[in-house]
Amino acid sequence: MVESTIAVMTIFMIIAAIIALETTDLLSAVISVGAIGVAVSICFLLVGAPDIAITQMVVEVLSLIILIRATIRHDLTTINGDREFFGLTVTLAFLFLFFLFGLRAFWSLPGFGNPVISQFPEAPANRYISSGLSETGATNIVTAVILDYRGYDTLGEATVLFTAIWGALAIMRVFSRKKRGNKNEDK
Repeated sequence: MVESTIAVMTIFMIIAAIIALETTDLLSAVISVGAIGVAVSICFLLVGAPDIAITQMVVEVLSLIILIRATIRHDLTTINGDREFFGLTVTLAFLFLFFLFGLRAFWSLPGFGNPVISQFPEAPANRYISSGLSETGATNIVTAVILDYRGYDTLGEATVLFTAIWGALAIMRVFSRKKRGNKNEDK
């Protein structure tokens, strides 16, 4: 089940990458790249890495905001009737597919009162809960998991987020150093 869904998402990502490379409209290319990022995030969710999926989604949203801002400034997009119908059809098809994906995920949830963790006694979360405080000496279990058991993962996620924020600040700054240097040279 998971393998077939990942295979479908991989095909979707390849198609979106081809669209991003071949389109002449910059905004369409940016949206295609954003679709690839969302598909990667869904794949991370499917393989059981929700923390990486959240990080991917945050970085994707920041990147899309920056790229769309830069694209709209440089590219004037107009839509004629045929492209509008095609775009609406493709959008509705994708919304329907994501709706089906959401329904399938909803129906695969366990019943109310049956936690998923009880179905997997060998899961690391059971060990964290039962002996996490005594093994780590932390004052609460959340701190023990984030900073002790998954310390490198947390460090990597924080590094990705700070790098994305610094990149966004570097791209969105009003005056570049080169422009400021040229103004000083002219005086």
